[in-house]
Amino acid sequence: MGYHHLALAARDIKKLHAFYEGVMGFELVKVEVGPSPGGGWAKHFFYRMEDDNKFIAFWEMHDMPGTENFESNISKAAGLPDHINHISFDVADEADYERRKQQWLGAGLDVMEVDHNWCKSIYTKDPNDNLVEFCLTTGSFSEEDRKTALAELETKAPNFSKPPASMQVHKAEKADA
Repeated sequence: MGYHHLALAARDIKKLHAFYEGVMGFELVKVEVGPSPGGGWAKHFFYRMEDDNKFIAFWEMHDMPGTENFESNISKAAGLPDHINHISFDVADEADYERRKQQWLGAGLDVMEVDHNWCKSIYTKDPNDNLVEFCLTTGSFSEEDRKTALAELETKAPNFSKPPASMQVHKAEKADA
């Protein structure tokens, strides 16, 4: 079982549309528009990620009490470091991973790349200032991995994981103004 959609508030729906459809390649396929139970009204935009069961969605809010100055970064809104709450998408294989990295760089976005020893990831920011990730699983999980994970549910003295095999930032070439 996977999730059907992740829904987030939109600070600027047009910038989010340009990013999620234009850069990420997700297709806007549906919008629901209606009144909000607490007053005002909203538009709920659905972007298809790979099929009609997987979406990322955004709320554009209008005249809704208490929404004038909301924080769109989900980590900052929770008072947490930026990397804690983030959105991670899968990639099919190494070629798809590399294509996504080049896609972001080509769109003028800096990309952080991390080899976590069992998966590798690329990260950038969306127009809501949220950290977004493409992740490729490169390893497999053993019974020992499971035992370690279960033990960490109870331990008071954690055993730190092996540090990332590599970490680098790829700077996008900025177009001349």
